[in-house]
Amino acid sequence: MAKTLVFGHKNPDTDTIASAIAASYLLNQQGQDTEAVAQGEPNAETQFALDYFKVKPLRVISEADTETVVLVDHNEAAQSVDNLADVTVENIYDHHKFAFTNSTPLYITAKPWGSVATILYYEFKQANIVIPAEIAGLLASAIISDTLLLKSPTTTSYDQPALESLAKIAGLEDYAAYGLDLLKAGTDLSSRTDKELIDGDAKSFEMGGHQFRIGQVNTVDIDEVLSRQAGIEAAIAEEGYEDFLFVITDILNSNSKGLYIGDAAQSIEAAFNQKLDNNVIDLPGVVSRKKQVVPPLENQL
Repeated sequence: MAKTLVFGHKNPDTDTIASAIAASYLLNQQGQDTEAVAQGEPNAETQFALDYFKVKPLRVISEADTETVVLVDHNEAAQSVDNLADVTVENIYDHHKFAFTNSTPLYITAKPWGSVATILYYEFKQANIVIPAEIAGLLASAIISDTLLLKSPTTTSYDQPALESLAKIAGLEDYAAYGLDLLKAGTDLSSRTDKELIDGDAKSFEMGGHQFRIGQVNTVDIDEVLSRQAGIEAAIAEEGYEDFLFVITDILNSNSKGLYIGDAAQSIEAAFNQKLDNNVIDLPGVVSRKKQVVPPLENQL
């Protein structure tokens, strides 16, 4: 029988890749036969972590070529492999809201913590399984990425102890300095096309009858990204989404602006209590799509 595949969502980020690698290792140590794979190439931030800890990128798939799978960092079909309905989901590790339905029993480990990496750190502890240094480094990178170095509102009391312990295992003497380098590695946008910008970290949601696509990019200069507005809008138009909100987040100052294309402008303004100006809306203090972008939009729509 083929291995069980372990993978995260499309357009993978650091938490998705690190969690797939860690979950696969954990399950294999517990007697299962799994392989970590990815639904896309690693982004610049993730590649920085892979290079730093000398871990090879995962095999990329669009469909599961096995009968059984394990999902990490997602549970919605729209974010998963194209043939999810044709395979059996055995296990889920996630920290997002649940929209998953299934006809067979399965293991679910879901907690509203800052990253799936945090969840897996405690799973290793509970199972009394030693975390290899390189996997600890990737998990630490994932916590840094998803919590913006513990500054995001998604950060919980579980994340910092996990990060500190993982950093020690990985040999990171100054995880804050490493973390800043990691986050900055993901903000070099000069080599990315407009299409790559909007697709790099984008997820689809159904909200009040709207098919809503929300992309996000981290930067240290929002105006520099907005200087490409015409090209970004053209790329969004080519994608053909009914509604597209592109969130541009300043990781140093913890603020964002959103570039919106669609026919729900009034709902966007009402959701964030701000006005759109030339398709751009200020999002002061917003850094988390999961906690600060999706919920107000869902409530409004």
